[in-house]
Amino acid sequence: MLFLGYDRMIEFCGEDMAILVRSASLTKYSEIACAAGIDPVRALREVGLDPSCLHSPDLRIPELSLARVFEASAKPSACPSLGVRIGEAWRLSDFGAVSLFLQHQPTLRQVLAQIERYRHLLSDSVAIRVDESQDVVVLHVVLVTGRPHPGREIVELTVGVLFSLVRAMLGPQYEPRGVHFAHAAPDSLRVYRRFFGPKVDFDSGFDGIVITRRELDRPNPLADSRLAYYAQELLALQPRPGHDSIADDVRRALHILVPNGQGAIEPVSRRLGVAPRTLQRQLEQTGNSFSSLVNEVRASLALRYLSHRHFSVSDVADLVGFSEISAFSRWFSAEFGKPPSRWRSDCLDTADRSRSCKGH
Repeated sequence: MLFLGYDRMIEFCGEDMAILVRSASLTKYSEIACAAGIDPVRALREVGLDPSCLHSPDLRIPELSLARVFEASAKPSACPSLGVRIGEAWRLSDFGAVSLFLQHQPTLRQVLAQIERYRHLLSDSVAIRVDESQDVVVLHVVLVTGRPHPGREIVELTVGVLFSLVRAMLGPQYEPRGVHFAHAAPDSLRVYRRFFGPKVDFDSGFDGIVITRRELDRPNPLADSRLAYYAQELLALQPRPGHDSIADDVRRALHILVPNGQGAIEPVSRRLGVAPRTLQRQLEQTGNSFSSLVNEVRASLALRYLSHRHFSVSDVADLVGFSEISAFSRWFSAEFGKPPSRWRSDCLDTADRSRSCKGH
């Protein structure tokens, strides 16, 4: 296992958090896999998924099973850059029931807001954080998976799908200011540059897309408010999957807010639309506490950031809400049995050995 401490992380964020996603990406995967000589039916059966997922885009499946299919299929000798290839094949209609509603939003900003509103029809795992600074806008992809790292293919798939959505709003030839990935670059960038354009950076500080504020608010010439209303009425008739627990809602909010220094209960409450006292009471009724969920998310994010060479230990401490690196080191050692610098060294050594073995 590449990420040391994974078993400990399962205690934090794996077992009690049901993370489900639509099976739409598997309908895209089927064609790409077949072209690469991979049997998609066998690949699904090996992780316990029903092959009907290959033809039924609106099924809700475990995100972990999807990740395992992609990881097994995306070997360099078989189908490199699988996630990007699926993202490249994505169309607005692949968003399913919300597609018509998204198509008739007045701006890309409104599209992203509605993606969050109708997340229950799309994915429990994905959130998009919009950070604006003067004329520059960063669309951060935030993935909640219950694993120390979502996996390269899942990250690239999600960024690719987001980019296809941006192009659906801004034009098929649109090129962003930049597309960023926190993981290392692959051996070949051909597929990435064909899809994203020339400005693709790896070993970056985040996963996401950089655009301008003007592009975020550019009027959509195809928007029709009457059709948007009609589509919204149809969405109201859609059966809603079992609602997430309040603890799951808090976890997802914290994954977005903690790196922005907003891990207190007040900003989380505002995001969820409830009063802080009400939120505390609801968590207590389910046997949870806000502080324990903050600790859980901090642990998940700390391992994810430490596994990247880009972040110093001081950077990681700041990103997970510690103003002093000494306090972060004490907390991390108590959680994982070793200081963060040693955990990182062990993790990167394991990664280097793994790459060396693959190279031979």
